[in-house]
Amino acid sequence: MQTSTIQKLIFLLVNNDNEFLSGQKLSAELGVSRTAVWKHIEELRKEGYDIEAVARKGYKLLSIPDAITAKEILNNLSTNIFGKDIFFYQVVTSTQKIATEMAMSGAAEGTVIVAEEQTEGRGRLQRKWHTPSGNSVAMSIIIRPRILLSSTPHFTLLVAVSIVKAIKDISTLNPKIKWPNDILINGKKSVGILTELNAEADQINFLIVGIGINVNQVIDDLPKEIQNIATSLAIEDGKKFRRAELIRSILTNLEYFYEKYIKEGFTSIKDIWEKESCTIGENIIAKTSLETIEGRAVGITNDGILLLEDKEGNIHNIISGDIFIDTK
Repeated sequence: MQTSTIQKLIFLLVNNDNEFLSGQKLSAELGVSRTAVWKHIEELRKEGYDIEAVARKGYKLLSIPDAITAKEILNNLSTNIFGKDIFFYQVVTSTQKIATEMAMSGAAEGTVIVAEEQTEGRGRLQRKWHTPSGNSVAMSIIIRPRILLSSTPHFTLLVAVSIVKAIKDISTLNPKIKWPNDILINGKKSVGILTELNAEADQINFLIVGIGINVNQVIDDLPKEIQNIATSLAIEDGKKFRRAELIRSILTNLEYFYEKYIKEGFTSIKDIWEKESCTIGENIIAKTSLETIEGRAVGITNDGILLLEDKEGNIHNIISGDIFIDTK
């Protein structure tokens, strides 16, 4: 992954322990003239970076914007696959649509499409996903796994494990996975995952994994009709988060678990998923397209199918549907 001069400048400013860096030192580190350094500093200021300049001392970074541009995400990102190419948009209808178009045109595995705002964001079963500007994460990732078509359900579970680990890495929160594609914090939804497949015969062309996260919303930012079932990281942790840092953490963890999956198979991911699940061991109500079944969630299969044991001891395979915790 190539690093631009301005990305190197951000790295130097961020990692300088709140000390001044002289123009001469920056010039030498970046391999550009002091005039070019000054121009890059001015460019960063226009983007919201608060940079102090003092004669004979140099430059010191005071604060950085909560931006999710490619430049911000790439700063300190050390992955080899995910985030190799990042495309940022201010407003889109859907990152899934753009990612699909790019994948059809040959975009590389690991390409990330991220948007500040989505106007037509969606989740499973065409449900609307609310993505306001300035406090959410909406992104889609292109994956081209060399696996059997029957193994594609693994990826929603793999991504869920990656996001849980990423949130734990940057917060004090204890997120839990609700089968098949939601992540809850204190019982309320904060993350949705949408995995879409493009394949022919028994060959996978690509997967598009869409991730929507409520990050810095306060309660009044959420639509009133979902305030009792949805939340954000900031609401639950009592502080705001840098969204680029969260995205970097997700991409880093996704690469780790993806490589683990390729080397070791789904069993290693399955064990982690079950430990991080708020579904397993609970009495649930499963509403499928054909029926409603009540019972206890006892695990998932190696295909990612939810196992539900009813009151008579019969085991049901729940391939898709809506799951509700039975509070009776």
